Amino acid sequence: MSVRIGVSTWVWASPCDDAVVAALAPRVAAWGFDVLELPVEQLGDWDPVRTATVLGDLGLGASVCLVMPPGRELVDADAATVRATQDYLRGVLDAAATVGASAIAGPAYASVGRTWRMSPTERSAAYSQLRENLAPVVEHAAQVGVRIGVEPLNRYETSLLNTVDQTLEALDGLPAEQIGLALDTYHLNIEERDPAAATRRAAGRIVHVQVCGNDRGTPGADHIDWPGFLAALDDAVYAGPICIESFTSDNVTIATAASIWRPLAPTQDELATDGLAFLRRAVGAVRDQDRSDMPSTKR
Repeated sequence: MSVRIGVSTWVWASPCDDAVVAALAPRVAAWGFDVLELPVEQLGDWDPVRTATVLGDLGLGASVCLVMPPGRELVDADAATVRATQDYLRGVLDAAATVGASAIAGPAYASVGRTWRMSPTERSAAYSQLRENLAPVVEHAAQVGVRIGVEPLNRYETSLLNTVDQTLEALDGLPAEQIGLALDTYHLNIEERDPAAATRRAAGRIVHVQVCGNDRGTPGADHIDWPGFLAALDDAVYAGPICIESFTSDNVTIATAASIWRPLAPTQDELATDGLAFLRRAVGAVRDQDRSDMPSTKR
């Protein structure tokens, strides 16, 4: 198992802008990360051409996250809102193409925090509407050579796509070459009875993977079955990066949005570097096919 490991700028700051990229990229590269994950809260927050140069000079790859605040909707919304959301997603795809990211990832269906009850018939209709409204974005993804990873979120953040199976159903009929799933261990831990089995069911459609501890803290300092999850990714022949996504309680906006009410590690730098060290060891154990030597998640 050979995996590039990345970290999100959200571990330290929100929004990500040119100053954040300039400050964080050299540190992340020096620590030994392979990829810097760049959220796009608003188009233009960071300059793709400038960012491509910064990352290229440091030998860092890029991954790009889409962000769905209130007002970005592809389901059960007026036509103007849907068009604006599609335009935003096209812009994120363009930014990803410029920085050399192979995919964009996130809940490309409804704003985070929006929940509503649905009968089975209403859910099926919502999935059909989602496919219809994603189709033009998928066409643009094909044009720019970037895939879309649709991320199921936990039940407190959405009622539309919570599980791998729901997401596979919702995307059925859209081309796997251009759109698939983004998996996040935080949400898998809440919603999947067997995260490893769910990961294997997504084989062939996993576009991106984000990781953190079950409390959104450091990978490895938690109760997640990391040997089982990483082995499932290996079985699914996932070839993209694994990126640490966590958040800082120091930023009021991001702390409130992500419900981060306390520090999740002694420092944000330690969250990143300890997580990187754990993941290197854990991925190496899978690569060597000696899962008895997987680093323990207990400290």
